[in-house]
Amino acid sequence: MQPAIVHEYLNQYGGAERVLEALDEVLFDAPIYTTIYDRERTNRVFDERVVRTSFIQSLPFAKNRHHIYVPLMPIAIEQFDFHAFDTILSVSASFAKGIISHTGARHICYCLTPPRFLWDDSHEFVDRFSMPWVLRPLSPLALSYFRVWDVQAALRVDKWIAISETVRRRIQKYYKTDAVVIPPPVDVNRFSVATRPGEFWLAVGRLVAYKRFDIVINAFNRLGWPLIIAGTGVEEKRLHALAGPTIQFAGAVSDARLADLYTRSCGVVFPQEEDFGIVPLEAMASGRPVVAYRAGGATETIIEKTTGIFFDEQNAQSLADAVIIASSHKWDANACRQHAEKYSTAIFQERMREAIGSTL
Repeated sequence: MQPAIVHEYLNQYGGAERVLEALDEVLFDAPIYTTIYDRERTNRVFDERVVRTSFIQSLPFAKNRHHIYVPLMPIAIEQFDFHAFDTILSVSASFAKGIISHTGARHICYCLTPPRFLWDDSHEFVDRFSMPWVLRPLSPLALSYFRVWDVQAALRVDKWIAISETVRRRIQKYYKTDAVVIPPPVDVNRFSVATRPGEFWLAVGRLVAYKRFDIVINAFNRLGWPLIIAGTGVEEKRLHALAGPTIQFAGAVSDARLADLYTRSCGVVFPQEEDFGIVPLEAMASGRPVVAYRAGGATETIIEKTTGIFFDEQNAQSLADAVIIASSHKWDANACRQHAEKYSTAIFQERMREAIGSTL
């Protein structure tokens, strides 16, 4: 087997990049094809791998502002030459699945989601994405073009693997095909079970609008309880202005610092809808419960009243009420940990080996 891996762009180190890192044990020595690569922003974790980039890599501002080159990404992906490979695994949330492989090759797509800016969130995307006002009237036309390309690109996949049941349903709806579900890996060994009472509540993630840190801040302003927010992002200034005296911003934190915050917390609040959501499982791996909005991947990973509870309305009052209930509940730290271990890196790798092997 001559394998290759395709990834949209490697200019940050987040959940998708951790998936790619875990796949190193599944597809040994497979070269990585990506439109853009920034070794520093990916913490140099791929230094030992062969990484092949597209023509976009050499364009101005590509590493820092890759979104301006979105119109070129279908072309960049299609220009990669895979004639030497018989197995190609794409890790895709947008364009990576659009590679062109030869007749004898098998293309497996590990789908993080069909592009939400084209499908589920397309109308919100036009409002949220900053673009010159003169171009905004053209955005519906551009999105329609990308939808046509996206559906055609999906036909090039031989086997679909979805990260969650939520994503599997989207694949079925938009691409009219089915997928097996293999959740992404959680490095549970980075975390230890908390053995002492918590000191504060914790929220973790990039500070961007859809993650709804604003309702977390409003909820804890009302409660007057201590909250630490770990992460940075474009919403940081606005969120600082909303925060009361009991709320602290930890900024960007190391893996070791994040593990410590989980252990010292009372629990984690998760107010957004995600395709899967690693943060709740990291909290559980630390023996801490999660208060989550009842939507998306969180509904698949949280066992209500065992590893966390849900709130049903995405607003500050509903969240505050749920935090009060969670604070009075007796949680079993070991039960949280045992549940998180079902999503370990080793289990992910074994399931991916089986899925790839069954395709050959």
